[in-house]
Amino acid sequence: MFLRFFSELRQARVPVTLREYLTLMEAMDRHVIGLDVDDFYYLSRSALVKDERNLDKFDRVFAHVFKGFEKVDGSLTAEIPAEWLKKLTEKFLTEEEKAQIEAMGGFDKLMQALQERLKEQKERHEGGAKWIGTGGTSPFGAYGYNPEGVRIGQDKGRHGRAVKVWDKREYKNLDDSVELGTRNIKVALRRLRKFARQGAPDELDLDGTIAETARHGYLDIVMRPERRNTIKVLLFFDIGGSMDSHIKLCEELFSAAKIEFKNMEFFYFHNCLYEGVWKDNRRRHDEKIATWDVLHKYPHDYKVIFVGDATMSPYEITYPGGSVEHWNEEPGAIWMDRVAQVYPSLVWLNPTPERYWDHTQSIQVMRQLVNDRMYPLTLGGLDRAMRELTR
Repeated sequence: MFLRFFSELRQARVPVTLREYLTLMEAMDRHVIGLDVDDFYYLSRSALVKDERNLDKFDRVFAHVFKGFEKVDGSLTAEIPAEWLKKLTEKFLTEEEKAQIEAMGGFDKLMQALQERLKEQKERHEGGAKWIGTGGTSPFGAYGYNPEGVRIGQDKGRHGRAVKVWDKREYKNLDDSVELGTRNIKVALRRLRKFARQGAPDELDLDGTIAETARHGYLDIVMRPERRNTIKVLLFFDIGGSMDSHIKLCEELFSAAKIEFKNMEFFYFHNCLYEGVWKDNRRRHDEKIATWDVLHKYPHDYKVIFVGDATMSPYEITYPGGSVEHWNEEPGAIWMDRVAQVYPSLVWLNPTPERYWDHTQSIQVMRQLVNDRMYPLTLGGLDRAMRELTR
């Protein structure tokens, strides 16, 4: 069964290696966990899943392999440890239900009967009172009725009388096409990292201490600077208008970026970048910062991230005076080109679903200005954007 689990994970495109599988088998052999299905779920997930985007695939394979007994055929060999079920009875069963089980021969008797059915059954069954199947009165299966049975392969309970549910799934799906939360944004942003040891030596260098102590014959403590992420980021947020519906998502991105990037500066603009940006929306008319000053202050090794839906009149990008809030002497396209010339590492994150981009002319214009480095603000899009910035 474990080998089948491994092979089905590979078929589902979960990038699990033989070494990871052997690590899981070694952990089982050394009894790292007890005979508890939830413990096994978390152990196997920790050993086999390296990327959160694969959690949903893992959950589905886990559910199919370890609870899909409604698809029994001649090739299936299964051993269900009775202890996985038995040890939780006191937690989930009332005294009355325990008494009813004992009247039928006890929990051990019920589990023993289930194991015998699995060994003897060669095909799927519907109806009936003995085999594992659907729509019958057997103690084992789905969509039937038995007052003291084991539910296997059923989406949810109907009568609330199952002694134990073998297939209850309580794991949240993750997908690389869904919109982001702060936690998932932080995971995706971690691709954009460049570590270096800078500053005061305030961290113990254990390897260096051992080496120097051995060389000198006495304890010689060696310190070193803390390892820090040296990536520098400029964030430009489109604010107001059509972006109002994306405020929550932008707040989550902003919060995650502040945590992940210690060297980060942010600015606001409206619809398109022009000659001025600002840092406080309440004072955006009084405390503007010249875009030229930004380009001169922050060197070219900064990574630039624009966040906006790029949804506006094309004139706001391509013509002088196109801005809806002021008279801009130069088109926004010129300012976008200047930023791209100064900062070779630049991406645009768009919260509008990618399937709508071809229907909005301004999005097409902006994509050309950023050399087609526009990505959807989803987990997958953010991951692709961070890969672009690390080139």
